[in-house]
Amino acid sequence: MTTRVLEPADLPAALEVLERDPIANAFVAARVAIAGLDAWRLGGEMWGWYEGGRLQALCYAGANLVPLSAGPEAVAAFAERARRQGRRCSSIVGPAEATAQLWSLLEPAWGPAREVRPNQPLMATWEPSAEIAPDPRVRRVRRDEMDLLIPACVAMFTEEVGVSPLAGDGGLLYRARIAELVSTGRAFARFEAGKVVFKAEIGAATPQACQIQGVWVAPGHRGRGHSESGMAAVVEHALREVAPVVSLYVNDFNTVARAAYRRVGFSEVGTFMSVLF
Repeated sequence: MTTRVLEPADLPAALEVLERDPIANAFVAARVAIAGLDAWRLGGEMWGWYEGGRLQALCYAGANLVPLSAGPEAVAAFAERARRQGRRCSSIVGPAEATAQLWSLLEPAWGPAREVRPNQPLMATWEPSAEIAPDPRVRRVRRDEMDLLIPACVAMFTEEVGVSPLAGDGGLLYRARIAELVSTGRAFARFEAGKVVFKAEIGAATPQACQIQGVWVAPGHRGRGHSESGMAAVVEHALREVAPVVSLYVNDFNTVARAAYRRVGFSEVGTFMSVLF
């Protein structure tokens, strides 16, 4: 049993691991599909854990540390590598069992965390909502609407994560990420009077699954059903044009959002955990 940094030649074996759970692995699988395993293009290293000479588990080590298909032995090996390297990530996130073990091993060296979210339901749907009609005014964001979208994205991120995405580099990387989503047609919003009322992005997409992120309703418009009808519109588009299953993960304490997603047709298929620094 051993771990090492994967190289481009390891791509077929890595894809085989990622395809074991296309819903839970969608975020990393989408990055690998675009960038391969070259660390510079991928935005981080991909660590592999081998047993009997076969690749069995992965850990993405970039802005996030993400264990994938990792049992206890693999997690322990990834934790040792991460401890030796030192913390370079802003969060640890992934399937709850592996992430919890990884954090328990790293906390003595990396702690304390700014926040730990141990129970984040992973939800998915395979069909358009049978209960909620999609909002016809939710549409793709155009490139010339970036300046209208960015304030809503910053507000969402700050509410969700607790820090502004504009800190550090002044938001250059964050703006570039939003611009990428807009340019690829994966950012959606409802506008009223030149302001965003509802927004969401398809943050990760593979042929097997896609993942919605950044769901946000402007404070003055909350409680009016925009999150449900808006999500129904995004899900309908995603299922028609992107992938056969749409997923997202949500904080367990956000009971309003969880209920809204269930009404749109999502059901729980797993649990994620996040450790924020």
